[in-house]
Amino acid sequence: MVILTRAHSQQQTQGKKMKLMARIVLILSASSAMTALLPAVSAWADTAPTIHIDVPVTIKEAKVVFNMDHAAFNGDTPVGLKHMTLLLKRFQQTGSTLSLVGVFHGDAGYMLLNDEAYNRVRKTSTGNPYKNMVEDLIKQGAQIEECGVSMKANNWGNENLLPGVKVNSGAIGRIIQLVQENYVMIQP
Repeated sequence: MVILTRAHSQQQTQGKKMKLMARIVLILSASSAMTALLPAVSAWADTAPTIHIDVPVTIKEAKVVFNMDHAAFNGDTPVGLKHMTLLLKRFQQTGSTLSLVGVFHGDAGYMLLNDEAYNRVRKTSTGNPYKNMVEDLIKQGAQIEECGVSMKANNWGNENLLPGVKVNSGAIGRIIQLVQENYVMIQP
C-alpha cells in the first residue's frame, strides 16, 4: 500500500510539473504573438484615421461653475480639477473670455486644505497633492471657493485653507446664485 501511495504521489507531482510546463509554453507563445503584432500596431498608429469635425464649437464668452462635491478620479488626478485646467487652457488658446468658479464642498472639501491641515485630516505626511493644481487655477484667474457649511462640519478655519481660496456661506446656495447669474453648472 505504501508503494502505491508513493507512486500515486509521484504521478501527481509529475502531473503538476507537466501543467506548469504547459502554462509556461502558453505564456511564451502569447508573448511571441504579441511581439509579432507590435509592428502592425505601430504601423496603425502611424496611419491613424483622420478626424473631420462636423460640429465646430466656438465660444466667445462663457461663465462656468464646477460643482465639486465629490472626489472623482482619473488615475491620481481629480477629474474636476483636470477639466477646469483644460477649460482654462482651451479658452486661453482661442482668446475667448471665461469666468470660472470652482465650488468645493462635501467629500471634495479637503482638496483645498493647506499641507498641515491636509496631513492632519487625511492622516498622512505628504502634504496636499492637489495644492499645485489649485494654486495654478487661481493664478490663471479661476475663483476657487470652499463651502462654509462644510468647513464648520469638519471643524476647519480659514487658516486651514490654501492661499487665495475664498469661503462662501454655503455651496448649494452659491451654485444657485451663480446659475441665476447665467453660469453653466458642470458636475464632474
